Amino acid sequence: MISFELKDFVDIVLVALMLYYIYRLMKQSSSANIFSGILVFLFVWILFSQILEMRLMGGILDRLVNMGALALIILFQEEIRHFFQTIGSRGRIGAVARLFGGRRNTGETRREDIMPLVLACNNMSRQKIGALIVIERSVHLGDVIASGDAINANITQRLIENIFFKNSPLHDGAMVISHKRIRAAGCILPVSHDAEIPKAYGLRHRAALGISQKSDCLAIVVSEETGHITLAFEGTFVPNVSAETLETRLTEVM
Repeated sequence: MISFELKDFVDIVLVALMLYYIYRLMKQSSSANIFSGILVFLFVWILFSQILEMRLMGGILDRLVNMGALALIILFQEEIRHFFQTIGSRGRIGAVARLFGGRRNTGETRREDIMPLVLACNNMSRQKIGALIVIERSVHLGDVIASGDAINANITQRLIENIFFKNSPLHDGAMVISHKRIRAAGCILPVSHDAEIPKAYGLRHRAALGISQKSDCLAIVVSEETGHITLAFEGTFVPNVSAETLETRLTEVM
């Protein structure tokens, strides 16, 4: 007689959540088709080896499964790195620490800290000046900051607009904001190759989506063609946001 206990139900739920999280991670990195292919292969392996008990076919598939672990590490090394980077981020560790040690007041973001950024984005939107701004959160963006020119200045509306002025040598790259300061400008970001990105979006939008897929940052894009403000967060776009929505999101992430 087969017994089904509470721990078996919890086990099934945990495995389902793990597979869903892995699928989301693969979808963000355009590897969802590969992940689906692996699931089909595992189903075929279980069918021939465990259910039908075909020795020859099962033996071949068993050898492939034994070599598959190393192949998966090589094939998905970037995704595995991002997975452990997300788990070990300061935000996740801090949440666990607060769970066992109580909440700790880390200070609130004042309206004066974010309004220069909101006003600059709104003004550049009206003038159709292209901009790409990345706000660092728990995942450190040291490599991205190092790819640009160091600034390390306070966040001011005039400075942001001067950096993204069309004749500025830094306007083509990304600006990175960390700990409420402008750390660098003219930074190079990884470009997303997701096939589902609308064709109306240009290189700035692809770069914003790419960095949001590899970290937990918030990326702000001001379109040079339409003037629309778009947010990229956790591998998804939030298109055509208003100044009020931008202020709300910045208050949450900074």
